[in-house]
Amino acid sequence: MESNNTLCQKGAVCTNTNGSYYCDCPPGYYRDEFVVNYVPLWLIHAGIVVTLVLLILLAIGFWLNQKLEKRKKSKLKQMSFKKNGGLLLQQQISSSSIGSSVEKTKLYTIEELEKATDNFNAGRVLGKGGRGKVYKGMLLDGSIVAIKKSILIDERQVVEFINEVFILSQINHRHIVKLLGCCLESEVPLLVYEYVSNDTLSHHLHNEDHASTLSWEERLRIADEIAGALAYLHSYASTAILHRDIKSRNILLDENFRAVVSDFGLSRSIAHEKTHLSTAVQGTFGYLDPEYFRSGQFTDKSDVYGFGMILAELLTGEKVICSSRSEESLAIHFRLSMKQNCLFEILDKVIVNEGQKKEILAVAKIAKRCLKLSGKKKPAMKEIAADLHQLRRTMKQPSLQQTCQDNCPVSGRYFFSSASTSAVTEEYALQG
Repeated sequence: MESNNTLCQKGAVCTNTNGSYYCDCPPGYYRDEFVVNYVPLWLIHAGIVVTLVLLILLAIGFWLNQKLEKRKKSKLKQMSFKKNGGLLLQQQISSSSIGSSVEKTKLYTIEELEKATDNFNAGRVLGKGGRGKVYKGMLLDGSIVAIKKSILIDERQVVEFINEVFILSQINHRHIVKLLGCCLESEVPLLVYEYVSNDTLSHHLHNEDHASTLSWEERLRIADEIAGALAYLHSYASTAILHRDIKSRNILLDENFRAVVSDFGLSRSIAHEKTHLSTAVQGTFGYLDPEYFRSGQFTDKSDVYGFGMILAELLTGEKVICSSRSEESLAIHFRLSMKQNCLFEILDKVIVNEGQKKEILAVAKIAKRCLKLSGKKKPAMKEIAADLHQLRRTMKQPSLQQTCQDNCPVSGRYFFSSASTSAVTEEYALQG
């Protein structure tokens, strides 16, 4: 076929075919089918190179942005760590002979805890107070935990937070809440505890219909368990620990209604040979030891007073402060009833219906001694623990009841042999 160059672009070679023709691009050119033009190959290569360069620049920009965001997050986390008392905790660890136990406390990331609580969903709130909320969470391993989150954070709360981490990291006792770890890199510090499923003692004693389902036997066991935990803190921990906020709202109950002492934000460690701490008065109105309120000196007997209030609550089912009573303070109301021999008029119906009179009186007399205004007249927690434990034993073994009753003086104090008391206190030491 003859070539005809008139039908093709300049520089192209036109070749006739049967009824048609086609154009061959000149060397170094490419035919663009849509524009029906010839594009130089170098221009195509340049476009590919430019596109690749742009893609690479975009990828580098994305990577740099991610890195900057990560660095920004890391810087914020470091700032939060300092703000939330991380340096204070490190200082306490380095200056303490028991720092190794604190170092084992797990440090959770904020991402872990956000995922565990569905980003701190309001539906996960277990309880709330003036200083924060407690959320129910599920960790990646499937374990259920309680996560305490402060509402606001100030210097005093930071000290309380770090103090609670430091105190609870030293303790391993079946009736004291277990601290699993904490998070210092969030906006406010977070504490992660074992989950205790059955709400607080306060809830079960003071629910809306005022009809507690706790039996006399359960109440006595709960009192015994709380006393054992406090005896451990005061006498058997490596350094004495004063709780400083003993109240029924800080006693958790598990699925078997077993007591777990919680909330150690105000707690302080104290050498066994020291007699008191001089501090600004802190605690909960109604549970505050009057002697501590007057002097500003907190002793182990101040915890004893708080425990006495819990005993009074267990016996009466009443709140510690109530405007509808003739005496707003349960402490005064309880002491007056004991003094006027009308205790059974103020007792919870469950107690009257289920308890033996001598058992009830024995517990009431322990409560009365705990609520003495003078610390010197209050018993030590290890004495109280031994008494309550022995009382429960006599309830289970009727053959011992007569012996116990014969040795129960007006003061309500059981006089056991030194061997039996030692055995009881030894048992609490071993629970730690």
